[in-house]
Amino acid sequence: MVVIPAFNEEDSIAEVVRSIILASGFPVLVVSDHSTDDTVAQARSAGAEVITLPVQLGPWGATQTGLRYASQRGYDVVLSMDADGQHLASDIAAVVRPLAEGEADVAIGAFTERGSALRKFAWVLLRWTSSLRLDDITSGFRAYGRAAVECLASEEATLLAYPDVGVLLLLQSRGLRVVDVPVTMRERHNGASRVFSSWFTVMLYMLQTLLLGLSKRPLQKITPQDSRQGARRKGDS
Repeated sequence: MVVIPAFNEEDSIAEVVRSIILASGFPVLVVSDHSTDDTVAQARSAGAEVITLPVQLGPWGATQTGLRYASQRGYDVVLSMDADGQHLASDIAAVVRPLAEGEADVAIGAFTERGSALRKFAWVLLRWTSSLRLDDITSGFRAYGRAAVECLASEEATLLAYPDVGVLLLLQSRGLRVVDVPVTMRERHNGASRVFSSWFTVMLYMLQTLLLGLSKRPLQKITPQDSRQGARRKGDS
């Protein structure tokens, strides 16, 4: 199933839904994040199932709603895609392929050529603090296998604020395999990124995400054998 979080995307959502159905044949679920325009009607007219949220949860809250819906209905693979037309339906097969061939649990549609200097600066800093070694850690074009969907549908994942670094760190902590898949992205139909629209919004985003990344950096694990050896050394002294 393809899950699309959408907030006021009436200008693009119908074309996005139709292109996905035509290219893949997969069912599409649009999660309207308390849209106030014609997003819901446009999505339904294009052939999507629609969940309408009574309050605005943000991109991750809307995405997690879709993941839970798909999980409850037994889907083995769930894709997340943006509603603004940036992600191309023609790339769906390439993003799903690593999961179908057993090479990964999660695949990210990566397009590193996109983005402003703000976005690229953020990528460098976030990789450094989080220990993530992926090319495009903010891409919302992803394919999740069953284990990843179950992880991200959990209560623990509800605490996340954004659908990017925190999600990847949680998946990494569960030992799930995440790979990049090169894709092409086009300019959004309308609007602008909520995060990378100004230095102020970037700084707020970076502050939260950097703290999360630093708190989740891998720590050396202490095994029971290490504990016993430490106790013996303490006793010897």
